[in-house]
Amino acid sequence: MTSEIHSGLFPISAVSSATGVNTVTLRAWERRYGLLKPVRTEAGHRLYTEEDIERIRLILQLLDEGIAISRVKEALRIAAERESGESPAETGPWTHYQQAMLRGVADFDEAVLENIYNEAMSLYPVDVVTRQLLMPLLEQLGQRWEKVITGIAEEHFFSVYMRNKLGARFHHRNLQNTGPRLVAACLPGEQHEFGLLLFSLAAHARGYRIILLGSDMPISQLPAVVKRTHSQGVVLSGSVEYDEAELQSELRLLLRECHVPVYVGGTSAHRYRHVIEQAGATVLGADLTIGLHNLGKQLPASPASS
Repeated sequence: MTSEIHSGLFPISAVSSATGVNTVTLRAWERRYGLLKPVRTEAGHRLYTEEDIERIRLILQLLDEGIAISRVKEALRIAAERESGESPAETGPWTHYQQAMLRGVADFDEAVLENIYNEAMSLYPVDVVTRQLLMPLLEQLGQRWEKVITGIAEEHFFSVYMRNKLGARFHHRNLQNTGPRLVAACLPGEQHEFGLLLFSLAAHARGYRIILLGSDMPISQLPAVVKRTHSQGVVLSGSVEYDEAELQSELRLLLRECHVPVYVGGTSAHRYRHVIEQAGATVLGADLTIGLHNLGKQLPASPASS
């Protein structure tokens, strides 16, 4: 960006060139939808920061997922709140969908799950359904796990149902992808693989090829898998507590032996951010949209040789 005017600030023409969004659209996003807040020079010219440019790219990603421009501001707010660990208020049809599916799970009624899931999928893209329905529902089931006498059975019931629904879709489409190959696994001690499956499906929808290893994976075995599959990255997911020194040591060893980027998602990534970053790995966070955005910045889902 050679047209930078001030340190860390860029004119609208440079931002348009960098993002592919024309200047008229950038102004409309600011005036009509309140998505951007550039600073102004004394002459009234707009100047944008690096954070503004990343926000524009995230807006483009949300639009690609089928979210209407009028709903993007809300989607950005929800994603930011989830990334910070807050619990955003649910809007639109999603609260109804979540409550209906939760009742279906509590009654072990697969027909109810099928009806709600199919209705949501007929109206919204898979990434939107995942982010707005499946991930929040998974969080609710995780909370019921210790509070309801059938909590474990409910979570297993739902996980099996969704694994059957998503697994066939994932494996069928995974054979068609040509993007970077990723090894995806849960951290040691993590038994809940559903979040990893949802992330893998969303990554796969963007063209990544996924080697899905599932729950409770010993980190020490991953270098051999990376080498044998010629993978270009490792994605780990976890939500349980870990010994910080042990986690940092294992991640450092993994990076040293794999020679590929290592990414960590899930609530554990937020909890142990400093440990993960000190080890040299990248934090993806617990939100799918932000996680995929962060992954794409380092390892774009462009066609790659196998």
